[in-house]
Amino acid sequence: MISERETRDAPPHRVGLWHVGVVVSTATQTPTGRSIVLDVPGWGGNLAGQHADVRLTAPDGYQAVRSYSIASAGETDRVELAVDRFPDGEVSPYLVDDLEVGDQVELRGPLGGWFIWTPALTDPVQLIAGGSGIVPLLAMIRSHTDSASAAPFRLLYSLRSPGDAFFRSELETPTPGLEVTWLYTRGTPAGWPRAAGRITMDDLQASTFPPAISPAVFVCGPTGFVETVANALVALGHDPHRVKTERFGGA
Repeated sequence: MISERETRDAPPHRVGLWHVGVVVSTATQTPTGRSIVLDVPGWGGNLAGQHADVRLTAPDGYQAVRSYSIASAGETDRVELAVDRFPDGEVSPYLVDDLEVGDQVELRGPLGGWFIWTPALTDPVQLIAGGSGIVPLLAMIRSHTDSASAAPFRLLYSLRSPGDAFFRSELETPTPGLEVTWLYTRGTPAGWPRAAGRITMDDLQASTFPPAISPAVFVCGPTGFVETVANALVALGHDPHRVKTERFGGA
């Protein structure tokens, strides 16, 4: 397995211009998460799966930079981010709790040219997300839909509980060429057929494309989740070079 970036808190790793974005809307996604839509003149668009550096500057001049996956894709100056709050973070609490429509945020990017999907790719695609790891995979789903791609898509989305889903209504809307499977690790909806619990080899065998068809696999989520899933996929027979991972800190 190959990982493009080990953590969202990694220092900026690619030189580029900073753009000033203006917040045009926000939406609560989970008790600790929020999506943010910005107009970013000069952005020029991004590929599905890419990310951006976000820089905040305090009145005393102190700056903090963090990297966030982009939920949007395409040739547009409108950028959608989705952020989960880390209680001791320097950036995420402000983005989730304090940022308002009309505020300005600096962004650099788009960054990343490896953990991406484009409509030119026609192989079956298996997406596996844990928590807020859905964000870059949602960009792939949106790009798949907007381009009317015929590539079969499947998503396995693992969550602590039903209330922890980002973009639930969008993912629950029937979409041609997309199959979505929900998995809960701590609490389930009433009458849910699977008991709450961590993802298993049986879950992967039942709910993902088999290795025999050589799907392109994208896995994103907390480090422990990603390592468990990626290792299990290889044990099931998937080619390690077809399993791309992106991870961030957390349990």
